[in-house]
Amino acid sequence: MNPLVLPGVYAPQEDTELLAGALSDEPLPPGAEVLDVGTGSGALALEAARRGLRVTAVDVSWGAVLAARLNARLAGLRVRIRHGNLFGPVRGETFDLILANPPYVPAPHGHRAPRGAARAWDAGGDGRMVVDRICREAPALLRPGGVLLLVQSALSGPDLTVAQLRAAGLKAAVTRRQRIAFGPVLRGRERWLRERGLLSADEDKEELVVVRAEFPV
Repeated sequence: MNPLVLPGVYAPQEDTELLAGALSDEPLPPGAEVLDVGTGSGALALEAARRGLRVTAVDVSWGAVLAARLNARLAGLRVRIRHGNLFGPVRGETFDLILANPPYVPAPHGHRAPRGAARAWDAGGDGRMVVDRICREAPALLRPGGVLLLVQSALSGPDLTVAQLRAAGLKAAVTRRQRIAFGPVLRGRERWLRERGLLSADEDKEELVVVRAEFPV
C-alpha cells in the first residue's frame, strides 16, 4: 500500500492498514458497491477496487481528490472520486460497504475548525466531531446486510460509537484492535491528553480500533 501522496494529504498509516485488514475479511461479491469517505490518497478505495468492487471515494480536500485520482489512474483501476464533505456528494445513494477513516484525535482548542492538513486528524475536544456525524448519517446509506467499517482511536470513545450505531438499529461491535507508538500529533499534545485524563500517567501507546456495524437484513 504505497500510493502517491501529495503535500498536505494524509499518508497511509497504521490506521489505514488496520482498516484494510478489516476490509479483506468482508466476503463481498464482485460488483458490490463500496463508499470510502475521507479517502485521502485513495489507498483503501484502491484496495477495494482491486477486488472487483464498484468504488466511490469522497474527500473534502481537493488535494486528496487529485491524489486519489492520480493513484487510481496509475494503478489502472476505476474509482469514482468526488469532492465534498462526508456524505454530501452521495446523498440518495446506498452501498453494500462504507469505509471510514475519519479525523479522530482530540484537539486542544477543539471549538476551532481545523485547517489545512490538520483536517485529517483534529476532531474537536473529544475527537468525535466527525465520528458522531458518521454514526448519525451512515445508517441511511447502507443497504440491507450492508456494513460500515470505521477506524478510530480509543481516545475518542469507541464504546460510544458502538452504542450510537446500535441505537440506530445496526449490529455493532469492535472487531479489531492494535496498539501503536505515539505519532507526531499525539506526542505534541501528550501533556494535554494526560491533564484531561485521556491518557494515564504511564500510558505510552495509542490503541486503534475498528468498529464494524451491519444493517440487519
